[in-house]
Amino acid sequence: MIRAIALETWPVAYGSILSPQQLSYMLGLMYSEAALRGQMTEGHRFVLLLHAGRATGFAGYEQRYGGRRCTRLHKLYVLPSEQGTGAGRALLEHVAAEAANAGDITMELNVNRFNKARMFYEKHGFRVVRDEVIDIGHGFVMDDHVMERAIGPH
Repeated sequence: MIRAIALETWPVAYGSILSPQQLSYMLGLMYSEAALRGQMTEGHRFVLLLHAGRATGFAGYEQRYGGRRCTRLHKLYVLPSEQGTGAGRALLEHVAAEAANAGDITMELNVNRFNKARMFYEKHGFRVVRDEVIDIGHGFVMDDHVMERAIGPH
């Protein structure tokens, strides 16, 4: 279900930002069955959002990231047909509640500098703390903002 949502969502989210080659490469790198299993083995937690019995979104996160009191939101995607319904907010606040329960005091994430999702995260209390360019191989990079927010109601 996670992979299926990513395959439907990524072309809409990144089609005007990334080349088709980079889009395909990154989906394989991050969303193959082996990659997802590896992430789960390494401590990533995933939560699915269901609407009328159908998976419509997911979040992937890691608590105590880097040995700090920080939850790292690695992934948050909602099907294009469900965007604007509060689904993304529900996933984000679920992760925030899990972070608080784990004793973490901040959440952080990376978002592509040109992704309109930045506005979503800002609306929910995140702020840009730095920029980074990450070499992901095959001549591709991720050109991101790193965003952070304190745990608590927003």
